[in-house]
Amino acid sequence: MEWMLMPYRRYADFSGRSRRMEYWMFVLLSVIVTAICAALMVAGGWQGETLGGGEPSGTFWLGLGLMVVWIFGSLIPSIAVQVRRFHDQDRSGWMVLLGFIPYIGGIIVIVFMCLEGTRGANRYGPDPKNPSGSSIFA
Repeated sequence: MEWMLMPYRRYADFSGRSRRMEYWMFVLLSVIVTAICAALMVAGGWQGETLGGGEPSGTFWLGLGLMVVWIFGSLIPSIAVQVRRFHDQDRSGWMVLLGFIPYIGGIIVIVFMCLEGTRGANRYGPDPKNPSGSSIFA
């Protein structure tokens, strides 16, 4: 659970590095919360005899409201953790903009998020896996 909430503790911190574990646990938390909100929306359904008629129930609006709050509350931390992930690979945080390339941009970013970071310190900070930089056999 600590890994899932770490991007919120570093809410708008675009400096430093983040491990893959931090990024993917944040993505998992986002998927879980979104699924719960979607389930509330589906459970609320439409009150009426036909799908096109009637109005959505209170549960639908609760799920929609929670999802909107979640999306706006997670926008900055999600960009920040992605920038720090690129920093871990000794790449510029501006590579986040690759996601805006139609059709293939998202795939390229996902591939980069799966790659291992550089070992040891780089220009963005110490290695998050081994912050002291010391070797076991030193």
